[in-house]
Order: sequence, then C-alpha cells, then structure tokens
Amino acid sequence: MATATTKKTTTRKTAKTAKTVEVPVVPEHKLRIRVRAYEHKVLDLSVKQIMDTAERLDAQVVGPVPLPTEVKRWTVNRSTFVHKNAREQFEMRIHKRLIDIMNPSQKVVEALTNLSLPSGVTIDVKMV
Repeated sequence: MATATTKKTTTRKTAKTAKTVEVPVVPEHKLRIRVRAYEHKVLDLSVKQIMDTAERLDAQVVGPVPLPTEVKRWTVNRSTFVHKNAREQFEMRIHKRLIDIMNPSQKVVEALTNLSLPSGVTIDVKMV
C-alpha cells in the first residue's frame, strides 16, 4: 500500500518579510466499520471483540459511536375478516454502532477479516 505525500505551501506574513514554509501533508486513511444487530447485547460483545483485535495490533481506534436505533413497526388485524378494532402491533429494532480505525496496517485488515462474530451481526466495512 503506497502512500503519496504532497506538500502544502503556506505563506506567513510578518512585519518585515513574508516567509514561505512547506508543510508535508500525509493523507489519512480510515477504516470505517458499521455494525448492526437486532440485539444490543450481542452487538456490544461484537464491537468489543473488534476493538480488542484492533488494539492488540496497535491500531488507533475511534469509537464505538452509537448511531440512532432504527425502529420498524407494523399493525396487523387479529382477525381476517371482521373485528377491525382488534389489532396487534409488532416492532423490530435495529441497533447500530460505528467504529473508525485510523491508518490501518495490513495485519489489522487481515485480523478483522478472519474474525468470527455471532450470527445476526452485520458488518459494513469502508475505506474512507
């Protein structure tokens, strides 16, 4: 993974002269992990497992950031034909967390790919 460094030129004005200073700019890569699950306890255990794996390999971890819980609701008639006033209501909650890993190495990416998490946990990984 080759990283390109560019130079940013800034000009500082003082009372007598204008100085030009070159400051190297290093692009920051970020591995953004979104974790989703229906049960928040399973989700928190999975997030802890991801963070422990990243910290074991000396990666800088930001998070977990709790994202808003998505709630889906349905109202269904209890009867098929009559009794419109008798209804049942169902809801499904989807809990979400966000973890950022700053400047991940190849070892961190491999360790996270080989991680086995419980069923019902969905992971979206993006390189930002």
